[in-house]
Amino acid sequence: MTGSNGYAGRILRIDLTSGKVGDLPTSEYSDRFLGGRGIAARIYWDEVPPQTGALDPENRLIFVTGPLAGFSGLAGSRWQVSGKAPAMTPEHFSYANLGGRWGVQLKFAGFDGLIVQGQAGKPVYILVDDSRVEIRDASHLWGKGAVQTREILKKELGSAFAVVTCGPAGENLVSYAIILADNDASGSSGFGAVMGSKNLKAIAVRGSGRVTAAHPEKLKELKAYIRKLASRDIPRPTTIGQAGGDAPVKQEASASKSIVEMHFEVVPGQTARLDLCFGCTGHGGRIIVESRDGKSRGKSYCGSSLFYIGRAQKYYGEQNEVPFYANRICDDFGIDALSVMAMMMWLSRCRHAGILTDENTGIPLSKIGSWDYIEALVKKTALREGFGDALAQGIERAAALTGGGSEELITDFMSRAGHHLTYCPRMFPAHAILYAVEPRQAINQLHEMGVTLFQFVNWVSKFEGAYLSTDVLREIGRRFWGGELAVDFSTYEGKALAAAKIQDREYAKESLILCDFAWPILHTAMGDHVGDPTVENRMLSAVTGKEVDEQGLYRIGERIFNLQRAILVREGHIGRDHDRLPEAMFTLPLKGDDMNPECIGPGKDGEIVSRKGMTVDRQEFEKMKDEFYALRGWDTATGLQTGSKLDELGLSEVAVYLEEKQLLAPDDQTGR
Repeated sequence: MTGSNGYAGRILRIDLTSGKVGDLPTSEYSDRFLGGRGIAARIYWDEVPPQTGALDPENRLIFVTGPLAGFSGLAGSRWQVSGKAPAMTPEHFSYANLGGRWGVQLKFAGFDGLIVQGQAGKPVYILVDDSRVEIRDASHLWGKGAVQTREILKKELGSAFAVVTCGPAGENLVSYAIILADNDASGSSGFGAVMGSKNLKAIAVRGSGRVTAAHPEKLKELKAYIRKLASRDIPRPTTIGQAGGDAPVKQEASASKSIVEMHFEVVPGQTARLDLCFGCTGHGGRIIVESRDGKSRGKSYCGSSLFYIGRAQKYYGEQNEVPFYANRICDDFGIDALSVMAMMMWLSRCRHAGILTDENTGIPLSKIGSWDYIEALVKKTALREGFGDALAQGIERAAALTGGGSEELITDFMSRAGHHLTYCPRMFPAHAILYAVEPRQAINQLHEMGVTLFQFVNWVSKFEGAYLSTDVLREIGRRFWGGELAVDFSTYEGKALAAAKIQDREYAKESLILCDFAWPILHTAMGDHVGDPTVENRMLSAVTGKEVDEQGLYRIGERIFNLQRAILVREGHIGRDHDRLPEAMFTLPLKGDDMNPECIGPGKDGEIVSRKGMTVDRQEFEKMKDEFYALRGWDTATGLQTGSKLDELGLSEVAVYLEEKQLLAPDDQTGR
């Protein structure tokens, strides 16, 4: 089956309770919400009442691709999963973004998305083979690891099928259970537990179709331009370390190092290779590493692969394969490695405070960094054995059950979603807004400034080939983030505007859907080294045939962000009082940063400043919120949306609902 102008044209719906299969036209959503996060949020708004629990049959698992999926050379074949998420406290709408090939196979099968609802009476898996859709028995798969399940299904069905599955953690409703797909792409927010609650073990998809662009010649020209623009040889950060005080693993930054060497220290005798998603532009970060005996494979993929490196090296006094296996056991049991990372920090503090011991947990807490420790921690949590039953409920619930002062030990390391808090708002003032208003750690938004600053630090350190100077960074600020003040780390001015600019672009990006490693192209080896923010809208126009300029694309992003805000408001995140940061951000000084130990950044007039020892200024944070609400067209006093703004964004029906529930700010322009 072939789709045209970027879309397959249908969204598949499967009700596991009744066994019914149907579909709905993508066009009902695509004009206003593009794809990905946008379409998923709209379906969620329409179909999931706010009182629905994450593990209730009425919750939806919403899988959606974007209009750029299926095209080569765009890094646009990622896919989103959305629904009410058990990892959040309290439960509310959230999302996960995955790569690999599962999403594009769904599109090639003729579907832009898949909605799963209800609950099967026994373990099942879904088969999508082009237009053939079946709900099949999965009793033989229940209890098996996610990696093992994937391989069994590929052996039974054929290697051309792409599989997404949950592990034992999902089956046992661990609140931060992941879903795992081909290419070891993983999705957090607890959606593995949502799969488990529906008795849904896996979804296997295969498609023989393709998608076509409205203007293929324009798209071909853009691909050539993208290759030229993105052809940059960038030095990597100098250290990769374990947050929380462990010694970092030193890595020499060199433009001559391979991407494998720069992301993962391969033990002698191991082999490593890049594992690229469908349509990758070649700047992906997933690396597959094989053990020395050739029997096991594991991934090096940003934070999830690094969470145990520092601790293992400290314990063993040398580099070995334990971090490799630690990442793999998390994947196979289907548990979020970054949530485990935060959990380990809390457990370590509890042990040092004398609250938790090896004996009262059944976990060798005294041997942190060892294989015995991580194996026991992951297994007991995933299977909810002993103390693992408390850990399976997340840090906040585990601390409430533990008592003894353990709740006070959750301080500066954890975001609201239970992840390790990274790109800290004490270092990046604009990130205070991004953390406060998002349902989870919005890593794609945090990366815009976070990763860019690391390249600036390399320039300050005079690394060979580094070009991201103060002047380049200022121009990036003007072109992408609203002005030079965005990159003045000595002031809070300009940061609310920068946050809004980042959000609008990233919400559009998460709906196209473009890879976070490749987009946006903020800087380049070409010319003045400043990237081009118009490429995304030009790609969309070439594929769909509908002319969209840069501001038009951001307007779509703003619409989707406002829709998500409305969802969160009706689920209890009601305005200003709920736009909060962890209290530790205001009270505990910043000690350092894994990849920027001295916390340096640009200040006024290009001066180099350090934010080491800084906290978030509470008064300035509230002023930033005032400015952010005003930029958004919301009520400044309450942080609630206004009818006129929602009308302007084409969300009048959302405004009517919020008004009926008294969740809309008074608005002179609409009379509401």
